Amino acid sequence: MAFFREVREDIRNIVEKDPAARNGFEVLICYPGIWALILHRPAHWLYKHNIKLIARIISQLARWFTGIEIHPGASIGRRCFIDHGMAIIIGETTEIGDDVTIYQGVTLGGTGKDTGKRHPTIGNRVMISSGAKVLGPFKVGDDVKIGAGAVVLKEIPPNCTVVGIPGTIVKRNGQSTQDLNQVDMPDPVATEIECLRRRIVTLENRLREEESKHEDL
Repeated sequence: MAFFREVREDIRNIVEKDPAARNGFEVLICYPGIWALILHRPAHWLYKHNIKLIARIISQLARWFTGIEIHPGASIGRRCFIDHGMAIIIGETTEIGDDVTIYQGVTLGGTGKDTGKRHPTIGNRVMISSGAKVLGPFKVGDDVKIGAGAVVLKEIPPNCTVVGIPGTIVKRNGQSTQDLNQVDMPDPVATEIECLRRRIVTLENRLREEESKHEDL
């Protein structure tokens, strides 16, 4: 059956990609990502055949067992590798291509502003690093790498590397687009604190000027 053939293909893919995986049996027993995908297949089939309640029940059981939440409406291609997997969320209208790698804490979600197609379309051979958020109904092209903790809110062309908040393309077709890298990206919280500090200094200076005017009077 195609189902078992695809499961074996997924297991072989994990063994090939993960140096910690010693054999297929260990992957089947110990890797929550493989079970999230195994349970997603029948849930997705049921969802497409309008048996949505049972599909949602299966997806919630998978979430309970694995810590990975995949809506049964999401479409996932072949040889998807969910590594570690805890706290991954994949929304209803998400489409994922072949040979995609997804690490823990990733969200493929919506912004709450769209209807119909609300979630991203992920191309082939994409790597989405831990904690990254891809939000909205746009396309992430083939062979894209998304850095840890990045927040991607708009379409990404193929063969790009994206890092930061919001997601910024720092490499395209192997060539750097700017001097920033994932380690040296500006901290948005620190930037905001610095802006507040400067504002306080400005207000204190104005207050002193007003006090001086009143003393002169």
